[in-house]
Amino acid sequence: MARITFIQPDGSASTVEIPNGLTVMEGAIENGITGVIAQCGGSCSCSTCHCYVAPEWMGVLPPPEEEETGLIEFAWEPREESRLTCQIRVTDALDGLVLHVPAEQL
Repeated sequence: MARITFIQPDGSASTVEIPNGLTVMEGAIENGITGVIAQCGGSCSCSTCHCYVAPEWMGVLPPPEEEETGLIEFAWEPREESRLTCQIRVTDALDGLVLHVPAEQL
């Protein structure tokens, strides 16, 4: 299980525990994280679970695959640290992960 912190655009933070094996998106939805919409339900066919990974965590996550990278281009204000949370599988190594929720989802 990993404790993951979601920081909202207003600076408020919510830390939730997500079991290993789930995606970060599934954990966000189960815990009612505002701003993670996940319109496609995690099938990597939209960008409404987009978040920004805190810089110190960029090297910890595996790099995005081509399908994810293509969808990130359609996300709200994509950046180098943009990821789709449906593509991040929770492991013990992600304990303490910090994600910033964008102001909008497209």
